[in-house]
Amino acid sequence: MKILRGRLGVTGPASILAAILLLVLAFMTMATVARADVPRPDDDPFYAAPADLAAYPDGAILRSRQIALYGLPLPVSAWQVQYRTNDASDRPVPGMATVMVPNLPWFGPGERPLLSYQVAEDSLGSRCAPSYALRGGWDIGGINTWIDTPFMAEALRRGWAVVASDYEGPQSRFLDGVNSGRGVLDGIRAARAFAPGGVGPASPIGAWGYSGGAFATLWAAQMQPDYAPDVRFAGITSGGVPANWPAIARGVDGTAQAGLAMLVLLAVAKNNPNAGIVEMLNERGRTMLAEDSAACGSDLVIKYINARVDDFTIEPNLFSHPNFQAATDPQELGTGAPAVPTYLYHSTTDDVIPVVGFTELLGRYCAQGADITFVHSQLPGHNPAAIGEAAGAMGYLADRFAGVPVAPGCHGR
Repeated sequence: MKILRGRLGVTGPASILAAILLLVLAFMTMATVARADVPRPDDDPFYAAPADLAAYPDGAILRSRQIALYGLPLPVSAWQVQYRTNDASDRPVPGMATVMVPNLPWFGPGERPLLSYQVAEDSLGSRCAPSYALRGGWDIGGINTWIDTPFMAEALRRGWAVVASDYEGPQSRFLDGVNSGRGVLDGIRAARAFAPGGVGPASPIGAWGYSGGAFATLWAAQMQPDYAPDVRFAGITSGGVPANWPAIARGVDGTAQAGLAMLVLLAVAKNNPNAGIVEMLNERGRTMLAEDSAACGSDLVIKYINARVDDFTIEPNLFSHPNFQAATDPQELGTGAPAVPTYLYHSTTDDVIPVVGFTELLGRYCAQGADITFVHSQLPGHNPAAIGEAAGAMGYLADRFAGVPVAPGCHGR
């Protein structure tokens, strides 16, 4: 990855976009090999829970193996690390993280920084998990991991270690904040205990995610003081932050992004079987639930382009129904605020996640006394803002790792 960056000879958003194009070409060349060599997580015994899982403390390493990142000869050492975590019902479950370290010594002060990067998994099945794609598993469900790779590559170029957890867990619970936050925090614990390439107890820790990855990142920040007081973040960055799930689903319903609305519907129905959502589905909706309950978000975007939720329900305007609201309310961010310096950014013309929800979330965070630097980006839309604002997010993390102080309170940039 460092080699690709050096050959490009540029920095910032342009290098990130160019890296995406180069990586796509690399994936096309490795596709046939990866299909044959890498079993899906459900078929891989390495992902199975050990019989004595409950005996391990949170974040404890259960097993590990070295991998070739994407199955390619990259200048990065990488491992899959299985660890103990807990789902939202307090049941012990196995987590999986990919730990990556550049093959260069850390020349900065102190121990090598550790960045917890949350890929926007946005899916309902394990074949969509970041660990599968990062090992070289070839499936269109890995598209979010591939798109996010340049951001992780830039962190590695700076000499940081990176941990990317399958924070949705073995049941792939999209839109489950507690489950995701615990998966992130215990993944950090496991990576720190694994201690590769100069990572140690004093390593500064950061977290970053965009869109669905921002959801997991901010849930981890919200839960950290109580669930993982030993994980002390130096700083957090997140963009394209999901807030007000019913509004998100209504906004993309019937559009080219309607697959996201179906993803939200399926996740709410799957995660909350007693919420009355399944009973409001018609025959077509029940068929969708049966066929797509383990689908990747990319599958749904392709399959349900321009679909309308009313075609799948007996109840009109399901996304405005009190049952749906009651099921999504516990998953909204903002009941607690990050206790560490945080950088948040969002396009004012986001075509996937309405900016009004972001602005309201900022208000909740700031009212709780959080230290927030925020950007209402003028870049047009969800995906352009992800690329164009990445340099600012990375720079903010670099300053926090270097110990640069922040002004208290909320400040726009």
